Amino acid sequence: FRIVVLGQSAVGKTAMTVRFITKRFIGEYDPTLETIYRHATTIDGEFVHFEILDTAGQEEDSLLIEEKIKWGDGFVIVYSVTDKCSFDEVMRLCFLVNHIQSTSRRSNTDQPPIVIVANKKDLQFDRMVSTNDGENLAKALKHPFYEISTRDSYEETVIVFSALYNEQMKQVTSSPSQFKRKTVSKLIEKIPKIQANSTPSSNSRSFSFNSFKDYLPE
Repeated sequence: FRIVVLGQSAVGKTAMTVRFITKRFIGEYDPTLETIYRHATTIDGEFVHFEILDTAGQEEDSLLIEEKIKWGDGFVIVYSVTDKCSFDEVMRLCFLVNHIQSTSRRSNTDQPPIVIVANKKDLQFDRMVSTNDGENLAKALKHPFYEISTRDSYEETVIVFSALYNEQMKQVTSSPSQFKRKTVSKLIEKIPKIQANSTPSSNSRSFSFNSFKDYLPE
């Protein structure tokens, strides 16, 4: 199951992804780097192989974002409750995902599996986006919504990825022909991959991250 994690820089995308696959919280990452994590786990009794593309969240050209969205089966769109600009970005990202996916492998009436995640709820004194704001936006866009603290709760990150997988399975059951495996572009093949099933050592930041743009052809 291929997941693309989208959202502005510094909303906690990498921290959330690493928390899910290792149970550990690491607070600081280079915001310009991205990679694909490979992780296997059990959800509701089913053994699931995840490939999770953790994007950098910076401004990038349309070709890059289009290739990433075409690659994904499901999408986690993240904002920080302490950053109003990241919240305002959610609607644009949802539109991009729906538009690009509808012109590739899906019918125009079928939305791809998306969950909207409000991260950093533990930072209450810095909060700029209310829970109500997040719930209302998700309701308007017709996507599941979760407000979580990656720092405080491993279980909440599991709920996010499990919910997205279950959304995918609902669509596979109703329209299996829409989920044929897609070919992978040369750009996606060049994103570094990390086998993330093993628990990292205390020096967890030694992962060999590489910038996606470093692998682009001249």
